[in-house]
Amino acid sequence: MNEARIDELAQKIWDYHHLNHQLEKSDLILALGSNDLRVAEYAADLYLQGWAPRLMLSGNVGALTSGMFTKPEAETFADIARQKGVPEDAILTEPRSTNTGENVRFSREILAARGLDPARIILVQKPYMERRAYATFAQNWPNKPVLVTSPPIAFADYPVAHLPKELVINIMVGDLQRIRDYPAKGFQIPQEIPADIWQAFEELVALGFNRHLIN
Repeated sequence: MNEARIDELAQKIWDYHHLNHQLEKSDLILALGSNDLRVAEYAADLYLQGWAPRLMLSGNVGALTSGMFTKPEAETFADIARQKGVPEDAILTEPRSTNTGENVRFSREILAARGLDPARIILVQKPYMERRAYATFAQNWPNKPVLVTSPPIAFADYPVAHLPKELVINIMVGDLQRIRDYPAKGFQIPQEIPADIWQAFEELVALGFNRHLIN
């Protein structure tokens, strides 16, 4: 298997998943729980840099975090935020959701119950899930201004022990398929997929990166 070719194809899809939104001062930072604690660290950093006055952490246990943490993703992320210096009164948690749609809907419900309606939200997710997070957010909270960002890590530097490159590529490929198929299911708004990006998808699937595909 040609590793250089795999890296080239994966880089194309990695780049496509990035939205390159420019941050603006907002009313809430919403971090979506995952198997990457760097998301929590980055979200806390954004709060500490003054991008928004509140930090909300969302997530229970998802397909990729089953058995990974001893508590819900939201609580694990909140612990990291506290350790980095985010004050308790700035932290909100949503510990029930098990997928991205629920992240948005359940967080929205908690905010509404507290009488909070942020005018603009900064959404924090893993680098290769920016586009899917945006499409899901827009479906579940229409017309709410949102800026999507992720830890500023290059594809070559992203893999770690529990997120090896092979797994990352499998997830990226699967998420691209979901970007294509989920709008018809009502899960996401449609996103254009350029032909060369889909060609990269098909080549990676042919090379065996099919573990995260949906039937």
